[in-house]
Amino acid sequence: MAKSKHYYIRKTHRWLGVILGIQFLLWTIGGLYFSWSNMDEVHGDFQKKNAPLLSSNISLVSPAMVLDSIKQIHRVDSVVSIQLIEILGKPFYQVRCVSVLQNEPGHRHEMQSMNHLANAETGQLRGPLTQEEAIEVAKMRFSGEPKVASIKYFTTTNGHHEYRESPLPAYAITFEHPSKTTVYVASELGTIQKFRNSKWRIFDFLWMMHTMDYESRDHIGNWLLRAFSIFGLVTVLSGFALFFVSSKWRRKKIINYFPDINSKM
Repeated sequence: MAKSKHYYIRKTHRWLGVILGIQFLLWTIGGLYFSWSNMDEVHGDFQKKNAPLLSSNISLVSPAMVLDSIKQIHRVDSVVSIQLIEILGKPFYQVRCVSVLQNEPGHRHEMQSMNHLANAETGQLRGPLTQEEAIEVAKMRFSGEPKVASIKYFTTTNGHHEYRESPLPAYAITFEHPSKTTVYVASELGTIQKFRNSKWRIFDFLWMMHTMDYESRDHIGNWLLRAFSIFGLVTVLSGFALFFVSSKWRRKKIINYFPDINSKM
């Protein structure tokens, strides 16, 4: 006996529901957490002190003097930025520049990024922040009286790390705090880059589940998400189709038009 189209629609809908049900549940849980979360707490804004300001009476050397000193060390083809920043109460120039690596003819040129710090009052270049300096920088921006629980030094990170796609090398200073906050300080830039706490880590995990990007977590145009979105649409449409073909009023309408079908149904 041939199976009716109801059977195939019902079976398709059932299996799509099983396959997509877990992902729909994760999307719902993620959406609830996102909508009910205070983003200031997720970003750790409530733990951040305002950045210290520099006195207007400071005497600064020209950034061109600092740039000339850098050129004596290595080649500089382009300047990305020169910023005046504060490090432990003193003014420094943060210089980000680029040099083009010389390759063989016909080969693609590669760019090398370089970061430098220089005392803005004297023009003297200095090295990256030490571990002790990085800890003090983090303490000055963290509210309360923080105690250091651990410190790590990173030169590389993967796509799942909470400090992914951020300036390296960097120090990760974790404080003894209920939020388990870690402050990331870029050693060559001399500045804090990120605050990461427990709420942010939950948010980040659910965001990965939401975007279905299990490599970098932030790519919302990946093919897996696109495929599941289409499957979800098909599931909803098949549910509507199943409701329509199975409804009593439709069967009654068919019987009224074709009375002989009643004896076969």
